[in-house]
Amino acid sequence: MPKVELGAKVPPIALPATGGGIWRLKDAAGRALVIYFYPKDMTAGCTRESRDFRDLHAAFRKAGAEIVGVSRDGIASHERFKVKEGLPFTLLADEQEEACKLFDVIREKSLYGRKYLGIERSTFLIDSKGVLRREWRKVKVPGHAEEVLEAAKSL
Repeated sequence: MPKVELGAKVPPIALPATGGGIWRLKDAAGRALVIYFYPKDMTAGCTRESRDFRDLHAAFRKAGAEIVGVSRDGIASHERFKVKEGLPFTLLADEQEEACKLFDVIREKSLYGRKYLGIERSTFLIDSKGVLRREWRKVKVPGHAEEVLEAAKSL
């Protein structure tokens, strides 16, 4: 599968979603879309990032943007994370790494000297016509959601 490039239309995506069923990229048609990829449910950085997007959710909606979070965790884990943190947006389970590969977010990481492949914290802003407009890679959490919100407002 080719990787999506800035300025290009994002190919169709369909992934299992919290709340049941399958979420499709076309479900966001006509609205801007923020897709944030995070390494793991219930971890410190991912919880902070998700809370930041949660706290700005109303402002994103006002700007005409929808938010979805994506990790390789399964739906049961996502459902627990969503309830525990009161997340008002959908989380998508990308256990087969389809969207991760499309957006090229799988990277070699290291933890306590052990190398492994995992999700590099990344966010993508897609406009109402399905075109990738902005990308943030190697995201540092503090201030990130606010920066994405400003970009969404400028679409």
